[in-house]
Amino acid sequence: MNRFFLIVLDGLGCGEASDAAAYGDVGSDTLGNVARQVGGLKLPVLESLGLGCIRPIVGVAAVARPRAAYGLMRPTSAGKDSTTGHWELCGLRVEKAFPTYPQGFPRVVLDEFSRRTGRGVIGNKAASGTAIIAELGAEHLATGDWIVYTSADSVFQVAAHEAKIPLAELYAACETARAMLVGEHGVSRVIARPFVGTPGAFQRTGHRRDFSLQPIGPTLLDLLAERGIPRHGIGKVDDLFAARNITATHTPTNPDAFRLIRDAVQHVDSGLVFVNVPEFDQSWGHRNDVAGFHRGLLELDRELGSLLPLLNGRDVFALTADHGNDPTTTSTDHSRENVPLLVCGPEVKPVPLGERSTFADLGQTAAEYFGAGPLAVGTSFLREILA
Repeated sequence: MNRFFLIVLDGLGCGEASDAAAYGDVGSDTLGNVARQVGGLKLPVLESLGLGCIRPIVGVAAVARPRAAYGLMRPTSAGKDSTTGHWELCGLRVEKAFPTYPQGFPRVVLDEFSRRTGRGVIGNKAASGTAIIAELGAEHLATGDWIVYTSADSVFQVAAHEAKIPLAELYAACETARAMLVGEHGVSRVIARPFVGTPGAFQRTGHRRDFSLQPIGPTLLDLLAERGIPRHGIGKVDDLFAARNITATHTPTNPDAFRLIRDAVQHVDSGLVFVNVPEFDQSWGHRNDVAGFHRGLLELDRELGSLLPLLNGRDVFALTADHGNDPTTTSTDHSRENVPLLVCGPEVKPVPLGERSTFADLGQTAAEYFGAGPLAVGTSFLREILA
């Protein structure tokens, strides 16, 4: 039974990267700033694993004998979105950033989208998703026009009220946009953003879907598939890899993800279990909800307390992130940050892993664990943690 659990806590950065200034993210420190703002974190399980040994975090001690191998990883791909972060974790470095549209999309793109989908477009600006449906939701209900918007990331987002436009039509429109947005306008993701409610009380639903570009080179998932090694997805990981060699059960909330992780620990016999835990990013980081973020950390700690004792044999359980999303800053976008690395399991040696030069070190480690490497990028630390 060889099982490797790769758990991505979406948006849980742990301090600005060395090139944060190039991304306008100086001072971003998702985990550290949340800890300071709430007067210190009480996370006994994560503390025992070695979270406080990675770097100083208010309220989290640097224990003398951590239960996990610990370190941090630096981003080297161009960009700070979920696609580039997950691709780098799986050994695929993005050398050229995907295009972004802080002033909105070119008219020619929107006109073609309208022609192909048969509906008009309103919005076309960088905006918070909750703010733009509050601003334009009533107009959308009156006209049936798509609400199209973006962010600091390379995304083409399409919002529609579920009672006005069926989900199937929204998804089809996003597939149309995905087919259009290649080459010069090849954004990393097209995102369907359905919502419900009435003016003044609109709410996004859990029916979001992401339509990513195909990975531009081989990934950990491709190498495992070539060798017939099972790959089990939880969360939007299939969307981020355009469903190439991964399928997944989607999880709109963290409790959904934790439930499925527990089920995998209890019932999956072998292979990679690749998980995206969504709400640190989508529910709290993007909405500058420090209190929600804090509650999410407490919930994560409780879940780990009952989950980790279920691991057995040579199981490897790795916790990390794909970028930052600091809810304490004025920005509601992703932040260019290093990410934490905690790796545990019954036979994993609790050693310091230092500052890794790329997220890809984790993917390279998983590849070597399954005898499926090497990937083009990354340095495995498998022999440091397993005898």
